[in-house]
Amino acid sequence: MFPAGPTSHWLASHWGMARAGDPRPRPNAADLAAARDRTIDDVIAPGLRVLFCGINPSLWSAAVNRHFARPGNRFWPALHDSGLVPVRLGPDRQDELLAYGLGITNLVSRATARAAELAPDELRRGAAALAEKVSRLRPAWLAVVGITAYRAGFGRPAAVIGRQADRLGPSGIWVLPNPSGLNAHYTAASLADEFAALRVVVEGGRRRGLSTR
Repeated sequence: MFPAGPTSHWLASHWGMARAGDPRPRPNAADLAAARDRTIDDVIAPGLRVLFCGINPSLWSAAVNRHFARPGNRFWPALHDSGLVPVRLGPDRQDELLAYGLGITNLVSRATARAAELAPDELRRGAAALAEKVSRLRPAWLAVVGITAYRAGFGRPAAVIGRQADRLGPSGIWVLPNPSGLNAHYTAASLADEFAALRVVVEGGRRRGLSTR
């Protein structure tokens, strides 16, 4: 559990800054080890335009209670470069997503060093819990960030990146590539293009010069 009050302020005083001008705290090895199996807070509200769903928290994200917080993760740059948000946000400003009709949750809540540590049945249980959450919150779109986890969790081994034929109640499903810096299949630009393809649908077909499909 984290102390009450603005979490980012406490984290900064506890760990210090990664470097001058960088608001992200840098946990040490002991902090990361202690974060294993920890859960982090969702950024959610009813009726969002898009509810993004990560696979599960990294140890880094769990240590700082922030989504997509590990340095090198490209989620936040892709969100801005695609036009889904007009300003460059980051994990320290994740709560601002709600003002843009966006939110974040995870398929599996517990933190691990690698997503590969998650068992298939754990992903399936996570998908069932996610379906209940989506039914309650009713976002226009659920965007699962990670095709392999989506295939395993939802039992769709042939699924591809992009819009899915399935729905969860009133919510459409879109699958995005894993934004981890370890995903060499996508450059920063091609990842932003995939996010932009979602934006085009969310905004009713309006394009802004990015390549979309």
